Amino acid sequence: MTSALATTLDPSTLTPGQIVTELDKYIVGQSKAKRSVAIALRNRYRRAHAREDLRDEITPKNILMIGPTGVGKTEIARRLAALVGAPFVKVEATKYTEVGYVGRDVESMVRDLVEASIRTVTDERRAEVRELAFRQAVERVIDVLHPETRPPSAQSQGNPLGAALGSIFGSGYSAQQQTHTPPSAAVSAEAQRVREQTRGEIERGFYDVRLIEIEVEETPSVPIGVIGGGMDQSGDLGEMLGGILPKRRTRKRVTVAEALRIFEQEEAAKLIDMDAVKREALRRAGEDGIIFIDEIDKVAGSQQRGGPDVSREGVQRDILPIVEGSTVTTKYGAIKTDHILFIAAGAFHISKPSDLIPELQGRLPIRVELDSLTAEDFKTILTQPKNALVEQYKALLATENVTLDFRPDAIEQLATFAMKVNEQTENIGARRLHTVLERVLEDISFEAPERTGTVVIDGEYVRQRLADVVANADLSGYIL
Repeated sequence: MTSALATTLDPSTLTPGQIVTELDKYIVGQSKAKRSVAIALRNRYRRAHAREDLRDEITPKNILMIGPTGVGKTEIARRLAALVGAPFVKVEATKYTEVGYVGRDVESMVRDLVEASIRTVTDERRAEVRELAFRQAVERVIDVLHPETRPPSAQSQGNPLGAALGSIFGSGYSAQQQTHTPPSAAVSAEAQRVREQTRGEIERGFYDVRLIEIEVEETPSVPIGVIGGGMDQSGDLGEMLGGILPKRRTRKRVTVAEALRIFEQEEAAKLIDMDAVKREALRRAGEDGIIFIDEIDKVAGSQQRGGPDVSREGVQRDILPIVEGSTVTTKYGAIKTDHILFIAAGAFHISKPSDLIPELQGRLPIRVELDSLTAEDFKTILTQPKNALVEQYKALLATENVTLDFRPDAIEQLATFAMKVNEQTENIGARRLHTVLERVLEDISFEAPERTGTVVIDGEYVRQRLADVVANADLSGYIL
């Protein structure tokens, strides 16, 4: 799903002008769309500080983006969410079907948003406990390397359910499980010295490639499937029962470096309060979440048509309550969609925004038309953004000790040829630059491992690689 910005910014300090400036670093042009999403994001901060009696009444002003493919509709929404670390999910309107038809129900987009929020919050909590989890993982590795120095630890009491299930699901379910405890005063001075020395060696990487045998916890999977009632949720009885079932422990032979990674994950899971994670993730998804519904024009059918248009209108009517505000049940709890920001987008080549059902039109009050990209825009896209295509190719071939030197006339020719192909065939916007650049650099990329030094890409080289293909409209339709 999504590239993210290196760091997230505090939404309370971002003015609409600063948001547009940040988006300008990655997206060329489309100032009207940037202004609209910047205002929508700032309105969330304003709502959080509004009068309490009005706070719940203020709902997001959802946005409808209209423009051809490849002009930056998705990227604007993706970068906006990454800018402030908001939960974000992009869905295709065409993959949903009306209730009663085979396909995904529209509520799954909200569940996908909650899943994204859960991952984000979990990663944040893991980062907070990483240092402590690593220290505990090191102690567990020392226990394996020098079991004689292991401090005496209390055995966990027998699990009667585990003993009962052990006879049913196999001996992998241990009736008694060992619990790791920190070193106690009972450890001798010599054992402490050995542990301290080994701890330093592990942290320096001395044991990284040494193979050891460890016990790994596996989530129990009970062979009883859960039959969902159209909930689009997967799971098994083990997940439903949570921590009631005992953990299955298996022995694996791994390197110390891999054991540290496994132990660190297990220790971090013990330190994280998953109930708090779920509560925070649900709050973020409901208050800060952004759902980008692409290809909305594909479900906008004229009233006069027959056949599949019946299902198209049904999809719109199913999407409507989600956008209006409803409560969706997920496996982490219920979430209200009242304050989720919905950004719908479509090219609207065949249909028009007015072909959407009136109720859905009313729930997308802000309409922004994105401009088609020009040759000048292509030149800027190639060189100016932080993730400029030219810089990406330079970085790729630099790994082979090949230095690409793009001359200004080469950039101009690339932009011109991309514009011509878009005019002659299908206009796919900035995505055409990918195909054009791949065609130009094909031989260099193929021969890069056998050649080193600087390769100059000038206008003449670009013309040699592209002129014949671009001149033949039929051929360019297949190659570019």
